[in-house]
Amino acid sequence: MSAVSNSECPVCKTAEVVCGKWTLLVIRDLAEGNQRFCELERSLEGISPRTLSLRLRALEEEGIVQRHTYPEVPPRVEYALTPKGEALAPLIDDMRAYGTRWLLEEPVESAAA
Repeated sequence: MSAVSNSECPVCKTAEVVCGKWTLLVIRDLAEGNQRFCELERSLEGISPRTLSLRLRALEEEGIVQRHTYPEVPPRVEYALTPKGEALAPLIDDMRAYGTRWLLEEPVESAAA
């Protein structure tokens, strides 16, 4: 593989988008389906409302998350992954499998090992 500058490296570009604190966890939770702000806040223990708002806004700007406002009283807003966001689901699944196998207190050895 030839050397690629960081500014042109697909891994670096992806990391710039998803490696902010809480970002992958927001994507993980939205991969389960549409959620309201309060549902995300509840599922992401320890995240501040401001941080969640900033992460959602950044993911919207990247085209990973879409915000849908329903014309109801009181207003209802739901967040969902776009197709671009859904394409990150395998990355989340791979990270879950890696963490389960290698980072839990008692790593799970594969049957082939």
